[in-house]
Amino acid sequence: MPDRHSAPLQHASSPRLEPRPLDEAVYARAQAEGLNELQARLLASRLPGYQGELAPLVSPSLRYLAHPQKLADGQRAAERIAQAVAEGESIGILTDYDVDGITSHVVIRRTLVELFGVPEHKLHSLIGHRIHDGYGISLPLVERTLNLKPLPSLVITADCGSSDEPRIARLKAAGIDVVVSDHHALPLEGPPSSAYACVNPTRSDCDYPDKTIAGCMVAWLLMSLARGVLIEWGALSETTPKLSPWLSYVALGTVADCVSLGGSPANRAVVNHGLTLINRMDAACWRAMATRLGADSVPFNAETLAFQMGPRINARSRLDDPYAALHYMLAENDGVANRQLEVLDQDNQSRKAIEADMAEEARRLAVSALDADEPAVVVLLEDGHPGVQGIVASRLVQAYGRPALVLTQAAAPNMLTGSGRSIDGLHLRDALQRTFELAPEALPRFGGHSGAAGVGVPREQLDAFKAAFLQAVGEQLEGRELYPRLWTDGELSTAQLSLATLADIEALGPYGREFDPPLFEGRFIVEALRPVGADGAHLMMELSMGAVTCKAIWFRALTPGELPAFSVGDTLHCAYKLNRNRWRGRDSLQLMVEHASAI
Repeated sequence: MPDRHSAPLQHASSPRLEPRPLDEAVYARAQAEGLNELQARLLASRLPGYQGELAPLVSPSLRYLAHPQKLADGQRAAERIAQAVAEGESIGILTDYDVDGITSHVVIRRTLVELFGVPEHKLHSLIGHRIHDGYGISLPLVERTLNLKPLPSLVITADCGSSDEPRIARLKAAGIDVVVSDHHALPLEGPPSSAYACVNPTRSDCDYPDKTIAGCMVAWLLMSLARGVLIEWGALSETTPKLSPWLSYVALGTVADCVSLGGSPANRAVVNHGLTLINRMDAACWRAMATRLGADSVPFNAETLAFQMGPRINARSRLDDPYAALHYMLAENDGVANRQLEVLDQDNQSRKAIEADMAEEARRLAVSALDADEPAVVVLLEDGHPGVQGIVASRLVQAYGRPALVLTQAAAPNMLTGSGRSIDGLHLRDALQRTFELAPEALPRFGGHSGAAGVGVPREQLDAFKAAFLQAVGEQLEGRELYPRLWTDGELSTAQLSLATLADIEALGPYGREFDPPLFEGRFIVEALRPVGADGAHLMMELSMGAVTCKAIWFRALTPGELPAFSVGDTLHCAYKLNRNRWRGRDSLQLMVEHASAI
């Protein structure tokens, strides 16, 4: 998820406020099951066409998780891991560098060390450098693995590997078994044939019912299976603890990776349970973050993970070496956690500055695509930082309401690397598959899922790639009108502007991708306003509706030095969220304004 405090693109067209379509059947079922009118409306507008049971979504619980044995190749993979543990083999843990990859790494490592008793010196942490190595099981990462002493006989991947057959084949030739655990879409040829096992719920032959789980959840399920195998073999005691405490990390990875929190009982369950664990503050990483954010930030919610923790962990891997993020997550005491978090925080500030410059350049380059009414925005930032491509692409999507792909120079000569972000109604990975079919030489490498994807494009093939990509996107969208929009949940009455309403909303959480936090619209009179923040870019306001007056904050409402386009006494049409403002242990209602215009 994007950082809500990052600078917006300037001069983007104002979004249209549009009410969410409501599924009448879900609406009626929700009310019949005891939800009040507002809750039923929120649920029905987020689950169009949903025919499954509502209880697993409304009341998330681990009892709704499917057994990991339903994962294709899961038992084979678990037995290979158990064999390596039982026979004292050297094991490599190879994961992606983003939050999903880092949390997967923590789950696997802590399970091996703390539950299975694997000595630290038997483990190798292998995390690619985003700039120098690239995504997944990259060639530089393979070379690093082959130079390890002792050479691992098993490599367990997480959040990557499904599309890396040539590199897996090289590891296999060196006598290394590779167990892939991943959640990204598989290539058309299927699972990598050289892998010892490939555990991925998106496999066509996989019976696991939820295809949307994050990489960290796949890793958690796989290690849970391995625990069962070791107990069955008598290599572990039946009293060995289960992996439930690690669901705190799975919750963070799930939210940060923007997998669906809509019709997914599994994702909703692990985030809900994981937040309960996090808020016990048992681990130093959570305590350090709570200290940095302030006492009033506790208890954490999904938004804390998405907008505070996720960006800090991602920033390190975007700009530099990801191991500081791993050390932060694994910190055994508060001192280490605080020192590592300081590094992540500084990187996040640097990331914001780089992002602001790249976003402005991207907006300038996007003008030609908008003038031509192209169905997607594709820009090449010659001097852009590859670690910030995805965030800038998100900014373009927000500003222009169409898919966006941001390219920069890759580490390899004459190659471009890029990250894309999608909109509702477009499966980005499918669009890239179609692009490959239209121009295979222009897209030698790509991967991702419906909402986000990455590409590698030869520089001399950029025009061919863009033409094929625009055709692929156009075929999916079929002439749909594209513009920036904000889906709202309608209006609230003055009586509903209360903490009680917020409690009803919070009871339906967690919120995230495909289950967006409620956004309401309404007309308010401005009773007071003043710019706040170091650069005066935020607006603190008091807004009234009838006899009710609420405090409100609008982040990044202004560019530095700009004056508001409205004043006290004006009427504003606002899109806003309800927020709990906690100050010295006392709660009050605050409106979080997302957009406003004077009437």
